[in-house]
Amino acid sequence: MSLFRVDAAVMARAGWGCALMFAPDRVLRIGGRPPAPPAAVAVARVLATRHLAQALVTAAWPAGWVADASAAVDALHAGTDVGFAAVSARWRRIVLIDAAIAAALAASDRRTARADGGFGRWRG
Repeated sequence: MSLFRVDAAVMARAGWGCALMFAPDRVLRIGGRPPAPPAAVAVARVLATRHLAQALVTAAWPAGWVADASAAVDALHAGTDVGFAAVSARWRRIVLIDAAIAAALAASDRRTARADGGFGRWRG
């Protein structure tokens, strides 16, 4: 049995995290006027760190309560993105793209948790 289960959602999350970590200016340029302020780059890198950590955790424990928690974090992230898009015309495009990515990841994690019955690797 493998230590990690790497599926498309884990790869997508890790890829998005890497893009935010290593090319935040390029990612932020999609939705705002360049150059991105240092605060926006810092926020992108914090979110990248969260995505990369979440990819690692969901690969190690791909189902059950971990998938439920991961789905909740992504749903909350998508909701805050939508709220931010409502008040910031400058960042609306990239924030809505990020919201769509977060919502897709939440749906994938929720599907994983539901398919497993909520037990993950701790099934008796």
